[in-house]
Amino acid sequence: MGMEERHQEISATIRKNDKITVAEITEKYGISDESARRDLRLLEQEGVCKRTRGGAIIMRQVNVRPPADRDFKAMPIFENYREIAREAVGRICENDTVYLPGGSFGYIMTSLLPHDRHFTAVVNAVDIAKELRNFENIDVYVAGGRMRQNGSLVDSLASEFVSRIHFDLCFMTGAGLTADFGLSNGTDETASFQRTVIRNSRRRLLLMPGAKIGADAFIKVCDVTVFDEVITDWDCTEEQIAAIEEKGVKITAVGESK
Repeated sequence: MGMEERHQEISATIRKNDKITVAEITEKYGISDESARRDLRLLEQEGVCKRTRGGAIIMRQVNVRPPADRDFKAMPIFENYREIAREAVGRICENDTVYLPGGSFGYIMTSLLPHDRHFTAVVNAVDIAKELRNFENIDVYVAGGRMRQNGSLVDSLASEFVSRIHFDLCFMTGAGLTADFGLSNGTDETASFQRTVIRNSRRRLLLMPGAKIGADAFIKVCDVTVFDEVITDWDCTEEQIAAIEEKGVKITAVGESK
């Protein structure tokens, strides 16, 4: 099989499965790791994919607006999100005041939070606050303001609420992250709310699935250097991770669960 035909098949696999690994390529086509990585480098140059540490993922437009409604109970929980969340909750210390993010990461974290230490959680999503009611070791504060259809609160009233709080630790997430543009998100309200939390936080951790690293969303939240650590997954892009590390930001890439 020629290189062009192999590239067509690899491209088709990426479009079908959203990703491919170097091991899959070497096993299917009987080529070396070096040749497989060269193939992916060429396909990346063509805009087919983004290379990761173990292979490549599909190139896609980042959704710039949050979904109008979320049914967390019916939401599929992807393994990479769960492992990032599991790593993140281990950073919570006794008596910390912690900002927990909204959206899927915040919801997943509620099932993994520690029961053996007391801390204070501040949230801006009613669904996540509801999940925290059964924790006797957590004092829960909910940011007030106008509730979006998806249950989050990020307007000026919510920002005013969190502006009065000092956080020992905040967990942030977003729609895109690059070394040059930093963290970005889909709406100005969300970005403004996040900046307020970040500004009042002593430790700042960013939770980003690898598929969102290397992409820029609509509006910038802050530079990547604002964060002490970025927690991502095994599909993180090599070039962007290296560029972020060069800026002095710690990168933790979780592995697949066994």
